[in-house]
Amino acid sequence: MSDQNYYDVLGVNKNASADEIKKAYRKMARKYHPDLNKDDPKTAEAKFKEVNEAYETLSDESKRAQYDQFGHTAYQQAGQTGGFGGFGGFGGAQGGFGGFGDLGDIFGSFFGGGGARQTGPIRGADLRYDLEITLEEAAVGVEKEFSIVKDEVCPHCHGDGAEPGTSVQTCPQCHGTGQEQVVRNTPLGQMMSVHTCSRCQGRGKVIESPCHECRGSGKVQKKRKLRVKIPAGVDTDSRIRLAGEGGLGERGGETGDLYVYIYVQPHARFQRRGADLFCEAEVSFPTAAMGGTIQLDTLFGKVELKIPHGTPGGKTFRLSGQGLPSLRSDRKGDLNVRVTIGVPRSLSSEQRAALLKYSECMGDSTVNKEEPSFFDKLKDKLNN
Repeated sequence: MSDQNYYDVLGVNKNASADEIKKAYRKMARKYHPDLNKDDPKTAEAKFKEVNEAYETLSDESKRAQYDQFGHTAYQQAGQTGGFGGFGGFGGAQGGFGGFGDLGDIFGSFFGGGGARQTGPIRGADLRYDLEITLEEAAVGVEKEFSIVKDEVCPHCHGDGAEPGTSVQTCPQCHGTGQEQVVRNTPLGQMMSVHTCSRCQGRGKVIESPCHECRGSGKVQKKRKLRVKIPAGVDTDSRIRLAGEGGLGERGGETGDLYVYIYVQPHARFQRRGADLFCEAEVSFPTAAMGGTIQLDTLFGKVELKIPHGTPGGKTFRLSGQGLPSLRSDRKGDLNVRVTIGVPRSLSSEQRAALLKYSECMGDSTVNKEEPSFFDKLKDKLNN
């Protein structure tokens, strides 16, 4: 029996409502159930029993009232000595561990098996695969091939786990249920404990001659090639479900699904915000001043962008429909182009003369009229 306060076991405070206690119980039962916690089965089994013990008391109003009145230590001592008349015991209407109806709901939703008990079919686990694509591929859609290593039905024994030609026997210890029930008479009444059959490990069958390929498991790991169609407009963390490509089910349970999570690589020129794209385009000073047309490379080919005369650096132009497709509608995003003014790093004598003449026309007296020194020119070359 647990030495820890029942409220602490479930992680709730003493004023917790019945719904909060039930919610906490389901969470802890999923966490510590031996069939789900493979890291340390023995510790998980002990914690699982503590969780059920705590829920057995706190989910019953009369038992909870006695527990709150007399405290944890006195309550357990009374349970061991048969005190607290009418206390009932753990063999009451809910069964040995109590709350198995709740556990059925938990595992039905967890495994997707529609309320199946552990002795029935268990749906296979859902698997995840991370797939990287370029922004260009995300813009138009792409079909990708990839490989995963997963459990497959053993081709030698066809999933029976037994060497071909040998038989599989119903477990004589649990009679095919996969569980053992132990009922003990105590001063509190009958106490029933249910645990996985130690003979067949919950399978309900005994294999005398295990398959030499899978060692009796009925499954082997194999590398499998798959293809997935990625629609145009996907973004990082988009996921695509491949039905039936997940983990194998147990005891006739259906196979799980494989979820392909998409990661879109950062692009050298374009930044993305939803379906819209952003980039910069450099124009010369004469084009910005007098207007003109420049060509832009987009994800879908080349387009022309008209630059009005007097365009300042930093102005943004929007090209409608030149962004990415939307997964939720037929529209496409926009391409937003921020203009920067290109400044030449070095000038020829003819270019300098033209700029000096322009500055004189503009009345600009701040222009440096001296020729760059040899060291300035050398520095410019090194920087370029």
